[in-house]
Amino acid sequence: MAESPGHARQARHSHEVRREEILQAVIDVCSAEGIGKLSVSNVTSRVGCARSLFYHYFPSKEVALEAALDYTIDAFIARLRSWNEGRTFGDIEGALDGISHLLKTLVLEMPGISGSITEGGDAVLYTTFVNRVAERCARYICESTVVDFARYHEVLIDNVYETFYVLISGLILYIRSHKDVPESVIKDIIACTLHIEGYTEKYKDRRPEH
Repeated sequence: MAESPGHARQARHSHEVRREEILQAVIDVCSAEGIGKLSVSNVTSRVGCARSLFYHYFPSKEVALEAALDYTIDAFIARLRSWNEGRTFGDIEGALDGISHLLKTLVLEMPGISGSITEGGDAVLYTTFVNRVAERCARYICESTVVDFARYHEVLIDNVYETFYVLISGLILYIRSHKDVPESVIKDIIACTLHIEGYTEKYKDRRPEH
């Protein structure tokens, strides 16, 4: 007898929920005990499942850690999407204020596994994490915010994706090592790098003539 569509959807949902529970346990272990303490036993103990179930979803703890990194970055992108969708049309300075605040907040909060990476001193893993954040954030901005901007204004930079990638990764590293940097400085860096400082009150004399 063929499986009903409803039963199949329920099974997929249950599969996804269980996988997310395991990923959250990976994040919780790393947050509470550090990445060095991550083990399959620690994860399964938190979830309350057998090791065989863990291996059903992930062939190793390293693969689970990679998936947990992506899971964490998804949360970053969700916050970025919320900022983008909440922008006021035509208010470029307001958008700059918002993204400067959001970026500093995200970097300093570094929730879950990202904070563990930073505090644990794993330079290779941290670099990988920053690169992934920059890659996904830059791609999202290029496919959304930049497209919106280009409908009404000239984009004054070349290599748009690459510029955003370098800007985002550089700001993450700078904010981590300069926690007291004012949001106004972050805003100026973003605006001047993208050549949109003329749309701010501070640099209104540089506003493009068109």
